[in-house]
Amino acid sequence: MQNIIIDKPYKFVPPKHYSFWARMMMPFLTGIVKRDHGIESSEFIGLEKLKASLETGHGIILTPNHCRPCDPIVVGLMASSFSQPLYIMASWHLFMQSTFMRRLLTRMGAFSMYREGLDREAIKCAVQILTEAKRPLVIFPEGVVSRTNDRLNHLMEGTVFIARNAAKQRAALPKPGKVVIHPVAIRYLFRGDIEKALKPVLEDIERRLSWRPQNDLPIKERIFKVGDVLLSLKEIEYFDKPQPGGIGERTKRLIDQILDPIEKEWITGKKEEVVTARVKALRAVILPEMISGEIDENERARRWRQLADLYLAQQLYFYPPDYFSEPPTAEQMLETVERFEEDLTDVARIYRPIHVVIQVGDAIEVSPVRDRSAETDPVMAKLRTDLERMLEETKKRDKKES
Repeated sequence: MQNIIIDKPYKFVPPKHYSFWARMMMPFLTGIVKRDHGIESSEFIGLEKLKASLETGHGIILTPNHCRPCDPIVVGLMASSFSQPLYIMASWHLFMQSTFMRRLLTRMGAFSMYREGLDREAIKCAVQILTEAKRPLVIFPEGVVSRTNDRLNHLMEGTVFIARNAAKQRAALPKPGKVVIHPVAIRYLFRGDIEKALKPVLEDIERRLSWRPQNDLPIKERIFKVGDVLLSLKEIEYFDKPQPGGIGERTKRLIDQILDPIEKEWITGKKEEVVTARVKALRAVILPEMISGEIDENERARRWRQLADLYLAQQLYFYPPDYFSEPPTAEQMLETVERFEEDLTDVARIYRPIHVVIQVGDAIEVSPVRDRSAETDPVMAKLRTDLERMLEETKKRDKKES
């Protein structure tokens, strides 16, 4: 399990508001994404839409999809192309990695968000940033890295909650202003030999399973076979035997087998439906006594086991069962194998060369008041539709060019 949960009292980490530090770091971003993430080329589309909102003086939220850990740096790379500093809402655990990382993040305009509870300080900071409209604010509405570029996951309502509160404050200014959301679609494209790239990691995983390397199989079948046996091993752990049915059915059954008993212990009333929301709700009730020190070591160890189970359930959720229903793309195979390795070792190796396309969508104006007659929030519905459309457009365009 990656170190994303901190059992210490939370303290809000504010951003540094000096544009000097943010601009000073911008020239280094290209080298960072190349060295640490294999991104050797980039392409920006729709920057004129963002520039128009900046020139108009709008409070701006940028809402990218979140499929890779390097997404915040990639968004910064886009902003550096026209020397525009950003503010970024980031998970608190990133600030706790080291003093250096904390200083780097805050000087780049990042501030902390506590994912395991209601973070009033972070919300207040975000609203203030939008009201003042000095820099765009980046919020990742999926809230977690998915490693699935072709699936947009559940979008958190907190994004539009912040936007509406800022829109109310901007509307009340002596010179009223607006708040807009620009969807940002990030598409990663692998430009190398996918079979050559994946062969070493598949061989490592197969040896972990005490297999001989399955080099005689086509790459798609090889990935599917590894995925099937890894799922079967977890089914044996939680059900005592492998389960029948298709991959999607089995994955859902295993997730429920993990989450249902923990929810029965901790959740009263109606439970969340989406897996990421279920996991977040459980963390929010399991952690407080661990942080306050009100439990003994045996109970602490038991809760850490539950938190590890929650992590596993969320990781399982990010294996879309339909990724291999059609001939998979190189990127889909890469993402799946990356997740295999990450789940086994907590680290995925770097693949290169990767080309990234960042597309800025049309501004979505946020009204200070929500239309309550609509079944779903119109802004969130529009945001999701635009992001999905833009991601599909970049995928189709790449197919035509290749």
